[in-house]
Amino acid sequence: MLYNVVVNDWGETTYVPTALGNVLLVVVLIALLAVAVVFARKQRNKTGADDVDQKMAHSKLTVKQLAFCAMAIALGTVLSNIKLFHFPTGGSITLLSMLVICLPGYWFGLGAGIATGVAYGVLQLLIDPYVLYPMQLIVDYILAFGALGLSGLFSNAKFGLLKGYITAVLGRYVFAVISGWIFFGAYAWEGWDPLPYSLAYNAIYIFAEAAVTLLILSVKPVQNLFSKLKQMALND
Repeated sequence: MLYNVVVNDWGETTYVPTALGNVLLVVVLIALLAVAVVFARKQRNKTGADDVDQKMAHSKLTVKQLAFCAMAIALGTVLSNIKLFHFPTGGSITLLSMLVICLPGYWFGLGAGIATGVAYGVLQLLIDPYVLYPMQLIVDYILAFGALGLSGLFSNAKFGLLKGYITAVLGRYVFAVISGWIFFGAYAWEGWDPLPYSLAYNAIYIFAEAAVTLLILSVKPVQNLFSKLKQMALND
């Protein structure tokens, strides 16, 4: 059995992973990190090296990319627990956690970004699961966090981090709205239909964090810092 069906303090039926389920999630997490590295390697074009040197370079690159993706997930997880504001029915304004999860996409491209985002979602499911329906798990933890990898669409663009972050946040917002509309409509404020409620509710915490992040990213020294981090991630 991969999960237990339990009733929480509010009378809600929730799904909690068992020990076997957690082991499977860890395996999936590791596999997703490996996928992120594969996509990251494809983003790099290595030329002018013989077979032996090229294999050695690829090996070093793989370890480095894995380390950067893993560090982003770890730091994002830590920052996600620094909640500037937490809503009782889910959703928090955190300290730049979405930005950190967007970084692998900005560094290594779309494939690596999405794989890292999904891996982060799996880790969130391990640490703090809140699952009312199996399909809600997919939308909230796989699709919504995976959408943060859309930052990779602008990995090589001018102002790529800003453009990528905005796109990633909008992607997460879309899936959060879908989840709130379909699965949490019963929690809608009095007089609100489920869709407008979900649009407003999810906008409050997602866009509030995004606004703070964009304000920080507008500072020139911060931009220079992230440019140097990208150079570190890509250079041998």
